[in-house]
Amino acid sequence: MEKHILEPFLPQGTKVLILGSFPPKKEKWKMDFYYPNFQNDMWRILALVFYKDKYIFIREEHKSFDKDKICQFLKDHKIGVGDSALTVNRLKDNASDKFLEVLEFLDFEKVLDQIPECDAIVTTGEKSAEIVKFFFHLPTLPKIGEGVDFLYKGRQMRFFRVPSSSRAYPKSIEDKATIYSAVFKKIFEK
Repeated sequence: MEKHILEPFLPQGTKVLILGSFPPKKEKWKMDFYYPNFQNDMWRILALVFYKDKYIFIREEHKSFDKDKICQFLKDHKIGVGDSALTVNRLKDNASDKFLEVLEFLDFEKVLDQIPECDAIVTTGEKSAEIVKFFFHLPTLPKIGEGVDFLYKGRQMRFFRVPSSSRAYPKSIEDKATIYSAVFKKIFEK
């Protein structure tokens, strides 16, 4: 059994919350933050979407990410980051969603109460999407690249799915960035 060691990153005025499922094993981390595996393309995708430069958050000399730049970017754009699972059993020795048995969910109520301006949740994988669907009692999962509206405590919310940022997901980084870009455009245009 593994317990999540990171608190959600929730900048002041958070408008959108990106949720993965659960981090990889600690030995794969290149920073103490979300999406820490250098083989995961989340920070490259967001760099393409917002800056058209997939290397902006990369420290090539260390084959790692620049956590300070990432955190500043998230603050500037009012984007929170977390994971939908707090406690899991890894059924295999990897980070694949297929082999995660979720024992405890993120405390969505506690998190959303901390970010009252947030009106969008974006999930970056099927496991996370399923958890959001379950917690908020949604009838169906949106298709990848699409969203659904729902009410939470009288608050109008939107739930979007984007492709996994894992390289195991069979799409190029550019194709993923196109989908992420369309979703963020819908979120920030409102």
